[in-house]
Amino acid sequence: MKPLEFLEPETLEEACSLIAKHKDEARLISSGQSLIPMLQQRLITPAYLISIRNLPGLDYIKESADGLRIGALATQRSVEMSEVVRRKLPLLAEAVHAVGTVQIRNWGTIGGSLAEADPTGDPPPALLALGARVKAKSIRGEREIPLSEFFVDYLQSSLEPDEILTEIIVPYPPPKTGGAYIKDVVRAGDTGIVTVAALVTLNGGRKVKEARIVLGCQSTTPLRALKAEKAAAGKRPGDSLDDVIAAAQADSDPAPDVLGSVEYKSYLAGIRTRDALRLAISRAIAS
Repeated sequence: MKPLEFLEPETLEEACSLIAKHKDEARLISSGQSLIPMLQQRLITPAYLISIRNLPGLDYIKESADGLRIGALATQRSVEMSEVVRRKLPLLAEAVHAVGTVQIRNWGTIGGSLAEADPTGDPPPALLALGARVKAKSIRGEREIPLSEFFVDYLQSSLEPDEILTEIIVPYPPPKTGGAYIKDVVRAGDTGIVTVAALVTLNGGRKVKEARIVLGCQSTTPLRALKAEKAAAGKRPGDSLDDVIAAAQADSDPAPDVLGSVEYKSYLAGIRTRDALRLAISRAIAS
């Protein structure tokens, strides 16, 4: 790695000023679990690292009228273990539990996992299924970005170069809603071969009123499985889900790598979508 300067602002306002000053020459760092490997592989070569790890006021989980608000510096472990997250957003708690190991979750932040826009990350599919949005701040002001518009391409988000992700807002799901997150890995703690986040809401007749299905590790960004969602609508417990499997396979768009071929990954995406949907339906019935 080439020499770089490490900056430690003491306030969010100071951090915004520094990133605005240095722009493309700077990168923000919180835990560094994604950033350090990118530096080592020379995927990025900034002149400045701006640490936001110890900025005050960005580590919280709190309820509000429009949803659960999570500060960008809340650790993945604190989100996983939060009583209110487990009660109000069990899908998110399940997805965060799938991140690496306890040691990784103790250090990694929820905001960092979003800002790096890694398509293999575990929280993004669940947060997309839940209809989350994020807040970003710069010296120009503050704005909200729906997560559906946040992921642009591989390791690219819609954050402007001078913006800092500060908060995630997750709406509360309606009654009779259930979710499930499934991750296929070679070994525990590894990057997923395929991940699926499914969220379903039932009508009074135990029929799927609405389904939101997001695939991870299947494209350059987390992928909303629109064909699978359409196929899932109207399903009842015990119905065949063969059309959902086929639709999810059509939705998937994986690249071949050491974890599997395109055909294998697409096949697995369909099977795990079926499994996640069945589990989500059973949890919605029990809610």
